Amino acid sequence: MSQKIAIQVDDLTVAYNYKPVLWDIDLVIPEGVLMAIVGPNGAGKSTLIKAVLGIIDPIAGSVSIYGKPYEKQRKLVAYVPQKGSVDWDFPTTALDVVMMGTYGSLGWIKRPGKKEKKASLEALEKVGMLSFKSRQISQLSGGQQQRIFLARALVQNASIYFMDEPFQGVDASTEIAIINILKELRKAGKTVVVVHHDLQTVPEYFDWVTFLNVKKIATGPVKDIFNDDNLTKTYGINYKVAVNK
Repeated sequence: MSQKIAIQVDDLTVAYNYKPVLWDIDLVIPEGVLMAIVGPNGAGKSTLIKAVLGIIDPIAGSVSIYGKPYEKQRKLVAYVPQKGSVDWDFPTTALDVVMMGTYGSLGWIKRPGKKEKKASLEALEKVGMLSFKSRQISQLSGGQQQRIFLARALVQNASIYFMDEPFQGVDASTEIAIINILKELRKAGKTVVVVHHDLQTVPEYFDWVTFLNVKKIATGPVKDIFNDDNLTKTYGINYKVAVNK
């Protein structure tokens, strides 16, 4: 029995000031994989996620989530943006941030109630941040802030999770906590797509990988395509990386 297709990207091109940032991307991501998107700076990794989510308009191409446009499948998708794109001075508590993740299922008119608060507290506990629930987000460390945004995504109980550099600027214990949660999501049949920069950890953390440098270089199971040849094609130099055989 073949795997369901969770995300399909066809002929996607994105340009800024007439300069292509992504060029003619075709991508099929099966359900239930934990996938890294890797490539050099400026390769279009974050742009690809934003184009899939409709944050950026492509000049050509289309995206579908379980066979339908993203607008119709919005509730199936959760997104953890790059830490640098968030206003951390906004006066709100850790618990409030996580509860924002429940708005998608409630709609903007209804306010979160006991059920949503319980789910948010459970998500905070899962990421090891329950004791910080009343802390202002501006008072948290970078790793703690990242855990809060992961909890906000978890409370959405989505089918697909997009994460833009979730390990950036976090300590080792936070990185381990995050990857363990991502592996749990995969085990539960969720699809997780992560923009990732540390090539050494790809074989350990992920089972699927997409190499990107404006164009798609390769995509597929880590064991099949994470090799020196694709690394060299992607990064433009003779690249060697320790790969678990």
